[in-house]
Amino acid sequence: MRILPAVLTSCWLLLAGCSASTSSPEPNRSSVPSKERVDLLILGGTVITMAGENIVDGAVAVRNGEIVAIGSKAELDGRFTAQAPIDASGMAVMPGLVNAHTHAPMTLFRGIADDRDLMDWLQNFIFPAEKNNVDAEFVRWGTRLAAAEMIRSGTTTFADMYYFEADIARETRKAGLRAVLGETLIDFPAPDNKTWSAAIAYMRQFAAEFANDPLITPAIAPHAPFTVSREHLIEVRALATELRIPILIHLSETEDELRQVAGRSEGKRPAEYLESIGFLAADVVAAHGVWLSGEELEILAARGVGVAHNPESNMMLASGIAPVTEMRRVGIDVGLGTDGPAGSNNNLDMFEEMASAARLQKIARKDPKALSARDVLEMATIDGARALGLNHKIGSLEVGKRADIIVVDVSQAKTQPLYSVESALVYAASGDDVVTSIVDGRILMRDRKLLTIDLPSTLRQAEAYQRKISASLKTAN
Repeated sequence: MRILPAVLTSCWLLLAGCSASTSSPEPNRSSVPSKERVDLLILGGTVITMAGENIVDGAVAVRNGEIVAIGSKAELDGRFTAQAPIDASGMAVMPGLVNAHTHAPMTLFRGIADDRDLMDWLQNFIFPAEKNNVDAEFVRWGTRLAAAEMIRSGTTTFADMYYFEADIARETRKAGLRAVLGETLIDFPAPDNKTWSAAIAYMRQFAAEFANDPLITPAIAPHAPFTVSREHLIEVRALATELRIPILIHLSETEDELRQVAGRSEGKRPAEYLESIGFLAADVVAAHGVWLSGEELEILAARGVGVAHNPESNMMLASGIAPVTEMRRVGIDVGLGTDGPAGSNNNLDMFEEMASAARLQKIARKDPKALSARDVLEMATIDGARALGLNHKIGSLEVGKRADIIVVDVSQAKTQPLYSVESALVYAASGDDVVTSIVDGRILMRDRKLLTIDLPSTLRQAEAYQRKISASLKTAN
């Protein structure tokens, strides 16, 4: 009887073994690869990298604000996981747009004095309105309004020239946008600095505050060769070199500017004049360039100067048609800009700017191939980044670059059927078709919902400024 327990135990073990042999084996968990966690995973749609071929049904993975992988949806969905993936099916996924020239706070002057030439607009409306209304509070609210418009229309980086630029920088950073921000210097009392020496001191403080900022690049912005003296332009050049900051300047915007510059430079044209005083270098971004001669284009190309082309502003003010195809042919990095949203262009929609740029060159050159949809898409992204000296960070979707990305709905009636995504974006889409905007890996808008700006309060403040500015102009006149 003593052997019974042992026999029973043996039988139990045998049965257990048999049972185990007939069941499915325990999976080897080490053989199942775990997915890498990322902060953002954008899946589906057509990825327009601007650095190679488009990826149909593609994907982008982002960690710590940096693009860590680009490829097919199947590949990246198998490798990565994110808390809330972005479904981009039926969308275009592309680099955020770069607005290479604007005056952001002037959103609060939108529509103040349309259908006038530049000098009438400036001297009889804008300068008086600025004198009576522009202060730090004004630029904060104007920047907030501009930032909301830019985020909602796909701009993720902008270059600005205005006053109280440190306040603009703080608002820009709060909104989450990337920017090259130029404090405007001019040879008469400005709203922020009443003397040249005060402006230089302000510039030094501004540059120090935002040195090495991940989103803000401080810049110095002498208004134009006809509003800043030779001595002051030379001082600006020296200060920019010392502080290692870029220079933003208006250049050859109108025929009248040619006459004004010639009068103070022994007959030289604007770019020739700046070259003669040692002003031009690769850290200079020149806005407009409508009336540049062939010789001046060669000078700018040799010096590595970037140009911000503003087609709608040039049309609105009847300034002329810039020689964009010639600029690109000689090797100038040409970006696109909207100019200020008051009088010279009443919105900050870079999609409109792309369409206008392409069509304007076609009619001017009498050549439908003069500037293609792909060309202007480059100007609004990677070429704009090159002009601003930021192409090592942004302008294309590449591993290692910062994640400045927009998602655009191209599944609508107006963009279908989709034979060419570039054509749909440039000639059919608008800023209202942007559904998601991301800067440095941070989502600023998702599914058309702004996440970093209180839009209702901003719009209420804009209405209050409209009443105040209108009253000030009546008093001034």
